[in-house]
This record gives sequence, C-alpha cells and structure tokens, in this order.
Amino acid sequence: MTVVQCQIDRAQGPPSFDVGFVGNLHSMTMSDLFFDSALLPTGWAHDVRIGVDAGGWISSVDRETTPRGARHIPGLAVPGVPNVHSHAFQRAMAGLTERGSPMGDSFWSWRQRMYAFLRTLDPPAVEAIAAQLFVELLRRGFTSVAEFHYLRNDRDGAPYADPVEMARRVLQAATETRMGLTILPTLYMSSDFGGAAPTREQRRFLSTVEGLIGDIAVLGAGASAGTVRVGLALHSLRAVSPESLAIAIEAARAMDPTLPIHIHVAEQEREVERCLEWSGARPVAWLLDHAPVDEHWCLVHATHVDTSEVQGLATSGAVVGLCPTTEANLGDGVFPLDLLQEHRGRWAIGTDSHVGRGPAGELRMLEYGQRLMSRTRNVAAGPHHRSTARTLLNAAWSGGAAACGRRIGSLVPGARADIVVLDPDHETLAGRDGDDALDAWVFSGDDTPVRHVFTGGHQVVVDGRHPAEDRIRQRYTAVVRELSDEAPQLAIDFE
Repeated sequence: MTVVQCQIDRAQGPPSFDVGFVGNLHSMTMSDLFFDSALLPTGWAHDVRIGVDAGGWISSVDRETTPRGARHIPGLAVPGVPNVHSHAFQRAMAGLTERGSPMGDSFWSWRQRMYAFLRTLDPPAVEAIAAQLFVELLRRGFTSVAEFHYLRNDRDGAPYADPVEMARRVLQAATETRMGLTILPTLYMSSDFGGAAPTREQRRFLSTVEGLIGDIAVLGAGASAGTVRVGLALHSLRAVSPESLAIAIEAARAMDPTLPIHIHVAEQEREVERCLEWSGARPVAWLLDHAPVDEHWCLVHATHVDTSEVQGLATSGAVVGLCPTTEANLGDGVFPLDLLQEHRGRWAIGTDSHVGRGPAGELRMLEYGQRLMSRTRNVAAGPHHRSTARTLLNAAWSGGAAACGRRIGSLVPGARADIVVLDPDHETLAGRDGDDALDAWVFSGDDTPVRHVFTGGHQVVVDGRHPAEDRIRQRYTAVVRELSDEAPQLAIDFE
C-alpha cells in the first residue's frame, strides 16, 4: 500500500481541500453590503453594492448604485489582507527575549529560548493563544492566516492520542474568531543538513512522512465549506532530507495538485553557509534545482539570496513570504525587494513570531528597510507616479491569496467576502480618501483606522472591537499568567 493510500484510509474517506470549518457557529442570513467607496481591481469606485451568498462568497459587485435593500457600511472598503506566515503559539512569547547577553545574541540563541518556552505549552494553552492572536490580527485588517504548524507532539515528544490535537486547537480558535485559515502541518525530521539527529528540544516537532501526510488527510477530510485550506509545510532544508522532501511533495500533490506548499529558506547567513558545505549550492538555488517549485509554493523569508536566485524565484511563480517585523526583531537581514520587483516576482507578508500584528506595520517595516538599504524613498513605488501603500497592498493581496491557496484578496464575484472598512473620520485618515487614505494607513503612526471587518460576509469587527474579545482576552491572560509561573527563565545565555 502506498503512503497516499495508507493515509487516505486513515482519514476514512478522500481528503478535501479549499473548504470551510464551521464548527458550532450559527449560520446567518447574508444581505447585500453597500459602501460609499470601495477599492475594486479597476480602482476606487463610489456607491458600491457587494452581494454575498449564503456560503460567504461575493456573488455580485455593482458600482454607482443605491443602498436600497442593502446594509449601508460607512467608510472605505478594501480587501482583507492575507497573512502568509504565522506560528500562533509565539504570540505569547513576544517581549520575553529582549535581554542582552555578554556572549552576544542572534536568531540561534533566540531559538533556544523559544524551545524553553514551548516546554510549557499544552493544547488548551495553544488554543487560547491562537484565539487572542486572531482577534488582534482581525482588528488590524488581516482576515486570513497561513499557520505554519510544527508544534505537533506532547511535551515528551510522543504524539497525542489524536495526532492532530494541536492543529484542531488552532482550527477551533479560527472558528471561534471567524478567522480564515490555511493550516500547514509541518514535516520536521532532523536538526541540520545531512540528516543530523534531532535534538531533545525538537522532539515536539517530529513526524514521519507517513504521519505528516496522514495529518493532512485527516484535517482535509474534517473540513467542510470555504474558510479553511489544508496545505503542506516543509520546515526547512536543514530539517527535511531530500528523499523525504520528494516523497512528501509527491504524496501531497497526489491528494491535491494545487495544494499550497510552504518552506522556511535562507533566513540566516549561517544556514546559507551550512547548505553550501552540505551541497555546494545556496539554499534557494538548491530548492529550485531539486524540487517542483511553482506558483503554489511560498518560500518564507528567502532573506539571503543572490541575483540568480531572485531571477529563479520570479520565473518559478513562487511567492516569497516576507515577515519584516520578525526579520528585524531576529536580526535576520533585509530581503532585496527591489530586485524581485525588477524581475516581476511575487511576494506577500506574514507576522511570523507576532512581535508585530498588523498589515500596516509589516508593510511599513518592509518599505523602510528598503529605504535604509538604498538611501532612497518610495522604493516599492519605484519611478512610477503611484501610491507606495497601494503598490505594497496590491502585492500583499495577490501574493497572499496565492500563498494561502484561497480565493481571497480581491473584491470580485467568486472571491471570499473578506472586507476591511477604514474609518475616514479617524484622525489618521482625516481629510484623505482613495490612495491617499491607504498611504496614511500604512505610513502615519500606529493607531489603526480599521473600523469594521468582515470575513465570509460575517462582521467580525464592529467599531474596532471583536464581539468575543473580552472572553478571549480573559482566557488568554489566565493562560499567560500560568505560563509565567511555570516557564523557565528565558533571558539567559544558551550559546
């Protein structure tokens, strides 16, 4: 019996993808939404009616119409922003690793502190943290998350009785908050290039290829309508051997040829050096030469790339998943965005470790990093007379939809009705409209002008608040306090 056949049997039925996870939410009757101003693919339009069907999909978009019979939503409507890279549990770590060390500090020492932190986490804690994170992301304008899910096993490294227990907790958090989700069970098998044995600290991440494909099959079979997509993550080239990488991709693609595939790559210079020692090639170059990288892939970070690798990325159609605030926090480096844009490559944004939790902050950090490197301004806009924020958002919407493997990021019939409404009366946007309002949103301070948010046509943020945020915050606060009592001191030297 093949890997694929074995794991489909385990799921007791064929896996399904691009489907929703409804849980115990009550269905709601959809009605047309009317916006004074909305950003459509053709540009800004006034008096826009958006029809939403019972499944949460946009059924129609009409311009220059009237609000009669529709629900009038004041403000500037734009597509919800996809977040293409998240490790939800790390939300509770934010701020805990900001201590200096006489031995120096780097991504690698941060990673040891992360290992120490996750020793304290159990499934209820992960669910509480994820729900709090999703509320915060929604309130700032993210409406979909790609969860790069590698915290799989119990504290001793043994699988839970239900191997996808942790993934189900993330799914439940998404259901409770109505966050769109791409869940990416993650293959993690070794500690370094060449198949080095995993360390004791990594035992919570480990899986066989068969087990990982089984996770994908089970999660896919359990989903049902439009809010969840199941994909595959390969943690990194150092954590997955070439043989296992090839088998996992073949098995997953046999289940769904358009399945999203994500991988961390070239985040750190040390990773590039070790890959060169192991294979004679740089990480992105090796991946492009040895894996079927195409438009369904997302290469996360890809910070340290040369010109030929950037050209190869652009040609492949893959999306580069950039997480500017986390990359700055970890001291990773700055991705050559101008070079990717020159070759018409695709990219999107994520929040990764969640030291930043809004699309405006991530896009601002991305642009400012480019400005510091080039000592010029409006790098993303380039020589064209166009809005920098609009340029950045256009890339984040289209690249994010591709990386999440979902019909999102655009206000068109057939897309998910994920809509963010900016408040034109907010002090950040006062006197601004159209692209000027987008520039103010991204580049004018940290206060968010996001007033209302819809996912799948359901309003999940009302006047800046999520209806469940008090209950979710209370649960999160209790969990974090308990973790603080249990957690070892993170701000110590590990190297």
